[in-house]
Amino acid sequence: MNKSELIEAIAKSADISKAAAGRALDATVASIGASLKKGGDVTLVGFGTFYVSKRASRSGRNPRTGATIKIKAAKIPKFRAGKALKDSLN
Repeated sequence: MNKSELIEAIAKSADISKAAAGRALDATVASIGASLKKGGDVTLVGFGTFYVSKRASRSGRNPRTGATIKIKAAKIPKFRAGKALKDSLN
């Protein structure tokens, strides 16, 4: 499912226009991103939790030259599925 298909599904399920569903989805994604940027977690009970994980700096190899390069530390967004979501799949 891509974004436009998700918007259609939201509009049909909530009985709202596609434009309103698109704005709602964009606002949801922006709010989750803003919360993660501040370092917070976003928990949707029954669905899961979005959180930020820190990846340490490490050394890697340039695939073209084989030279060793240093890869900087980074913050990575992650998602942990909730029990209800896991149970709905099985």
